[in-house]
Amino acid sequence: MAPSRAQVAETPDDLLSDPIAWLFAEHHRHRQFCDLMQRTSMATNYDEALLSWLLDFVVHELALHVLDEEEDLFPLMRARAQPEDDLDKVLTRLSGEHAKDLTRAAAVRRHLETCLRQQAPISRSNVRRRALESFAVQERSHLALENAVVLPIARLRLTERDLVELSNRLATRRGIARRPARRADPKIGAG
Repeated sequence: MAPSRAQVAETPDDLLSDPIAWLFAEHHRHRQFCDLMQRTSMATNYDEALLSWLLDFVVHELALHVLDEEEDLFPLMRARAQPEDDLDKVLTRLSGEHAKDLTRAAAVRRHLETCLRQQAPISRSNVRRRALESFAVQERSHLALENAVVLPIARLRLTERDLVELSNRLATRRGIARRPARRADPKIGAG
């Protein structure tokens, strides 16, 4: 199957009423983006629309996601985590990865811009291809850690007020009308 941006599902706005479920869905969307970026890096044909879409995702979506976690989720988690959660090391690691992700994303952005300017597929340059593949692998690993550790603990520890605040901030950052937050069944979104 040829790479297509249709392979990356939009995260439904109505999930913002349950911000933890929304973050699980957003992580799924980011994994789909990584899969698409990796497939596109191997494609031999030039697809301007797809490269432009990938560039837009890198420039806008990844930056928003880092803000969501660094400014909203992680501070709430640091405030609510219990000693037995042993979460501080994980959050410190993830924050360090976020800083590296932004640097890697800047390199990916330059590679995509070069491909668009030269009207060339990513696969034409081994350096560009490897950079995009490496970014995708690292990002998937990062998302897996967040899904396996941070979000399940968030589901347990965040208060109703925390969830409303998180929901509001995620919605505001995206210019979406606020939806009241609700605590969902802990089994939903845990996969």
